[in-house]
Amino acid sequence: MSKQSIRIASVSRRTTETNIELTVALDGTGSSKIQSGLGFLNHMLEALARHSGMDLELQCSGDLEVDDHHTVEDSALALGQAIDQALGDRTGIQRFGHAFAPLDESLVRAVFDLSGRPGAWIDLPFRRAELGSVSTENLIHFFRSLATTMRATLHVDCLRSDNDHHLAEAAFKATAIALRMAVAKTEVDDVPSTKGIL
Repeated sequence: MSKQSIRIASVSRRTTETNIELTVALDGTGSSKIQSGLGFLNHMLEALARHSGMDLELQCSGDLEVDDHHTVEDSALALGQAIDQALGDRTGIQRFGHAFAPLDESLVRAVFDLSGRPGAWIDLPFRRAELGSVSTENLIHFFRSLATTMRATLHVDCLRSDNDHHLAEAAFKATAIALRMAVAKTEVDDVPSTKGIL
């Protein structure tokens, strides 16, 4: 493992649409302090922190008088950026992670490759337009935005579901568990790529 022993990063993202302060510690205990202005997004980010084992603090003031889009998108972009920074040069990480997470009748699979190449393939067939005050289309956009600034390949697939709340929560939990695996430290002090760089 590289000499980067403390994998913590903070990001400030300020636009005309949102003002975000975010800190992530990859080797944490899963604790979180989330204030996004959107109760359902708070709930999902708390699950993401808890099951990934990372500590997460997020304070977001967004243009919720418009809608939830910018808050959800920019929170994901800031989180991905912070995780990318905390990973440093990605020496000594597992790189790949995969997980299945059920929530009652819902079952979701998530697969990560911290490849340095951003891309997301998300198959979450929501039936409702909103969960709380969050548009379900923006939950799908969250995962795509996260993968972009994390510089990661991410697949999230619904295997079965008939309850949208369960589907969303299972998706965040599966992603969290896969992320925990992918960022895990190994005993090899090298970049896990034949290219020598991620």
